[in-house]
Amino acid sequence: MQLAYTPEDEAFREEVRSFLRDNLPPELARKEAKGFHLHRSEVDPWHRVLNDRGWAAPNWPKEYGGPGWTPIQKYLFELEYGLANGPEISLIALGMAGPVICRFGSDEMKARFLEPMLRAELWFCQGFSEPQSGSDLASLRTRAVRDGDEYVISGQKIWTTSAHMADYMICLARTNDQVKPQAGLSMILVPMNAPGVEVRWIPTIDGSRNVNEVFLDEVRVPVGNLIGEPDTGWSQAKFLLNNERTHNAYAGMLKRYVRRIPGMIDQALEEGMSAESAAEYRRRVARLEIDVDALEWSVLRVLASEESPLLGAAASALKIRGSELLLRAGELELAIAGTQMAPRFKPADATPFLADASDWVPGKLDQYLYFRASTIFGGTNEIQRGIIWNSLYRR
Repeated sequence: MQLAYTPEDEAFREEVRSFLRDNLPPELARKEAKGFHLHRSEVDPWHRVLNDRGWAAPNWPKEYGGPGWTPIQKYLFELEYGLANGPEISLIALGMAGPVICRFGSDEMKARFLEPMLRAELWFCQGFSEPQSGSDLASLRTRAVRDGDEYVISGQKIWTTSAHMADYMICLARTNDQVKPQAGLSMILVPMNAPGVEVRWIPTIDGSRNVNEVFLDEVRVPVGNLIGEPDTGWSQAKFLLNNERTHNAYAGMLKRYVRRIPGMIDQALEEGMSAESAAEYRRRVARLEIDVDALEWSVLRVLASEESPLLGAAASALKIRGSELLLRAGELELAIAGTQMAPRFKPADATPFLADASDWVPGKLDQYLYFRASTIFGGTNEIQRGIIWNSLYRR
């Protein structure tokens, strides 16, 4: 593999930088940089700006509204977007549900959902995890029973990101209990305003309104909302999760940490940090930067071999490494900020900064606490190691 970008790639990268520099609203970038969770109403206008450029859905095929980028271009966009502090825009719709519908959905479903997703008219949440079925999805208990032209769905989902803002849930449910667990699952689009859907907020340690539990009490959904054929949800879920785990390498975000932490050290030095402490933190940043560069090239290697039989294992490895580096980066920021990190801001973006706190501190503790869960969501790192072992063992 050639460890260098082509002139065409570099030109594309500069095009992305220029566009973001000229169009990304500074207030959105400020909030994203400080780790605030943005509401749908804040990001939808920016979503539409990206869609007007044709860049809202980098992972979609061109025929359905994607930009038609190469894997390397997709990565470079994600990288530059992260470095510019670009906020997530309807991640589950554009990054998860959309690609699944593009690959497995009927023509009628594509016509009904894809264009509204691109226009920021529909938000989605992902209904996979359950109280007794987290990373072990095959054991889920939510059931969908066919009744004429409808499915009747009953069950409970948990840790459902953005359920309180979503229009639809991409729901994994059991449609057949006469076959092995993986073979009896189906993926169904559930309207969040349907009778029988109840959303309850789960308070998290970072104080955000981000994750929820969702109760489904005999929710009736048209059969036309089934993605693909009945009992094929397991393969669709694996497709979705592989996309999610490659995204969860966090390369763009980690590059952002590597770029900003030296400035934090400089400011802390001016505010009284000892030269010895500053030197030790710089050594830690250097080690982090080396590991982030290694992760970046691993991501590029995976993207260059999309048809590899070990793609699932590679995506799992990237998720493990990216999440572990994200924890290291957050711990490093926490160590540099010290006791300045202690104040909590609720809501963080609405409270004036403390007069004696550095201007980069507010929001950092909440961001650190939120990403403590990065080794858990998207499938725990322990489960990812099992996937890697199984992929190697079965070769």
